[in-house]
Amino acid sequence: MKKILVVDDEMSIVTLLKYNLEQAGYEVDTALDGQTGFDKGRNFEFDFILLDLMLPKMDGLEITKRLRQEKVKTPIMILTAKGEEYDKVIGLELGADDYLTKPFSPREVIARIKAIVRRTDEVSTNNPIAKNTPENENEIEEVYHFPDFSVDLVNYSVTKNGEKVKLTPKEFELLAYFIKRKHRVLSRDKLLNGVWGFDYVGQTRMVDMHVSHLREKIERDSKNPCYIETVRGFGYRFEGESD
Repeated sequence: MKKILVVDDEMSIVTLLKYNLEQAGYEVDTALDGQTGFDKGRNFEFDFILLDLMLPKMDGLEITKRLRQEKVKTPIMILTAKGEEYDKVIGLELGADDYLTKPFSPREVIARIKAIVRRTDEVSTNNPIAKNTPENENEIEEVYHFPDFSVDLVNYSVTKNGEKVKLTPKEFELLAYFIKRKHRVLSRDKLLNGVWGFDYVGQTRMVDMHVSHLREKIERDSKNPCYIETVRGFGYRFEGESD
């Protein structure tokens, strides 16, 4: 049974989420303040964390930052108010996997959790390091060397000028998706389905935001990108040539 941690200081929201998640077959633990949420997220194993941004004792951004610093890779979805656009961006930069704006429906929360957990499980299953079985010891590494950076799809690392580039999990997934489909025009809807696991109706801005952040980290000039090109009216295309 998948286990989910819900961190929110509004008891009505905690009760609503706990009831609906349990009805959907999840085991649910809760925390009503940031410090408790951080301690539970760090010390216990969860399959997913639902995290409000505005919390007493420690806010959601700080929790996300510190959990990622502690190498906690549990998928995190931040819950935000409508006017917290800046915080959404920062949350994703710090390593959150998704965000959802209040008010939300429990059905949408569950759908997004299922999609993200499914993709996380697929990554773990397909990762030879995670498997650590004899038949995978000699698996060919997927390393792509471009003029300005290198990408190791097996070890989830990107280097530029000899230094590691810090990408969020979703930025890395997006980059890997582009690399596997270079020279192809990919619509925002296609990228949403391919990277986030299902269609976020009306959420194509999430793609633009991640592409912008990715360009800032891998391009020589993010304003005049040579790798991730914008195809006006259609979407994006990756034009990098690897060695």
